[in-house]
Amino acid sequence: MVRRQRASLSTQRVLSALLEDPTSEIYGLELCEQAGLPSGTIYPMLARLEQAGWLASRWEDIDPHAAGRRPRRYYRLTGVGVHEARLLLAETAQWLHASRPPMTAPGRLGEVT
Repeated sequence: MVRRQRASLSTQRVLSALLEDPTSEIYGLELCEQAGLPSGTIYPMLARLEQAGWLASRWEDIDPHAAGRRPRRYYRLTGVGVHEARLLLAETAQWLHASRPPMTAPGRLGEVT
């Protein structure tokens, strides 16, 4: 099961990509491109997210010969997935904001007082 507190950066990138339009479906390779991750990283993650109930998937119903390609597997966030993904990303943003070092002047990154 995927837990919010143990979600990797890669998982968060995939969830962010899925949350761009949470009601639409996206196929695996398109998700690889949007998240900027290789398929070897994406597909095991998608399987874990689906097993946890965060994703639903379906195979495209096409004639591979007529389409000239293999059927695609489409993924979409479930209601639970949308809720949990938003919480996870909000918690991460809050943690990052809280752990940011102080700055000496507005707009001067990297200078600690």
